[in-house]
Amino acid sequence: MLLIQDILISDDVVEDQFMCNLSACKGACCWEGDFGAPLEKAELEVLSSIYEQVAPYLSPEGREAIAEQGHYTYYEDNDSFGTPLIDSGPCAYMVYDEQGIAKCGIEQAYLAGKTDFKKPVSCHLYPIRVLGKRKDGFEALNYDRWDICSAACELGRENQMPVYQFVKDAIIRKYGQGFYEELDAAAKHLGQAL
Repeated sequence: MLLIQDILISDDVVEDQFMCNLSACKGACCWEGDFGAPLEKAELEVLSSIYEQVAPYLSPEGREAIAEQGHYTYYEDNDSFGTPLIDSGPCAYMVYDEQGIAKCGIEQAYLAGKTDFKKPVSCHLYPIRVLGKRKDGFEALNYDRWDICSAACELGRENQMPVYQFVKDAIIRKYGQGFYEELDAAAKHLGQAL
């Protein structure tokens, strides 16, 4: 376990390898699971404010689910907010590209220059999940192992891509450049010690 700026980081975040292999999984993390993508409190207002710019990039089913459930949903079972789901399945913000690979409609609007919000930080950070809340004095970064990502684990091993390096941009987005540099230095030191 590493401790960087009061954030606990599990060893597997720096020791295990991961690199999304969308040609193998087709973006299954966007439609598998029991809950929508976890949302930070500040993201709730953002999703509402950018919806008109994002809506043209969503599927009719996604727009319908959002019209019925709202821009975000409260999931009582895990006491958190997340993206709404289409019929308890795919994320309402999910769309498919021409190859049948799931993409984020929010990110498609971002790439088209319609919004400056890329996508929920939990999606950007995946396969890292943030546990706890900093205001409660506890926040930890853990590697979320999921069998649908087995091809990503293989590709990560082939390319020697540690989990934390794969999500470098997302870590910098959430915690800042300094945090990432400290994490990288600690990971490299840990690697030399093994």
